[in-house]
Amino acid sequence: MPKQDLRVSIIQQSLVWQDPPANRARFGELILGQAGATDLIVLPEMFTAGFSMDSQKVAEPATGETLAWMKEMAQSTGAVITGSYAVAAKDGGLPLNRLVWMRPDASYEIYDKRHLFRMAGEHKRYQAGEGRLTVELMGWRIRPLICYDLRFPVWCRNQEDYDLLIFVANWPAARAYPWSQLLKARAIENLACVVGVNRVGEDGNGHAYSGDSVVLDAMGKPVVDPGSKAGVFTVTLSAEALNSFREKFPAHLDADGFQLT
Repeated sequence: MPKQDLRVSIIQQSLVWQDPPANRARFGELILGQAGATDLIVLPEMFTAGFSMDSQKVAEPATGETLAWMKEMAQSTGAVITGSYAVAAKDGGLPLNRLVWMRPDASYEIYDKRHLFRMAGEHKRYQAGEGRLTVELMGWRIRPLICYDLRFPVWCRNQEDYDLLIFVANWPAARAYPWSQLLKARAIENLACVVGVNRVGEDGNGHAYSGDSVVLDAMGKPVVDPGSKAGVFTVTLSAEALNSFREKFPAHLDADGFQLT
């Protein structure tokens, strides 16, 4: 399917600490207001609880209430809903920080966070995922990733297999500058549009979040940039603009080949 213009909505909000029902209710009101007005709605990382290292407490069954809620939201809006939350492992091991890509027809894909943030002890509280995920929407090939993945360019590298790179995050204000610069770098080096969705407010550990969610074109220029403002922000990504830029500046043709192991 040829790429069509893609309407993307990013939701930048504060999160209620370790309270999935409250967060689902808060996001639900915002999501339902976008019915018929967007194709893709992107939520932050760990949107049901905040970036909690009490993984056994906040994790829920893979087919639990949040998955059912995402199905309802996608069906009600006619848009894909994506974001990550803590999911219990089937084998009883450490939970996973899992992104769900939920379609309006209730079919879905998953991506488990590969790079765990050791400075917060995430690698001791969650288990790492292995494979990358590529999904398609409106002809766009999309690669969704999670927060700390942003710092690892090999994992993010475009091997001519995606058009849009998404990062859902809980990225603290203390490191806001690297967040904004790395998002731009990932767009520029991969000749791809980039969406970064972060939270605002303060978590249960006293860490502040300044938001800085953004949608970038393939040159790393902001298409929408709400700063620290909470809300829903929708933008239309131009298929023609991306195709034209890649044709005029085909740097990908000179990229080094490699294989992930």
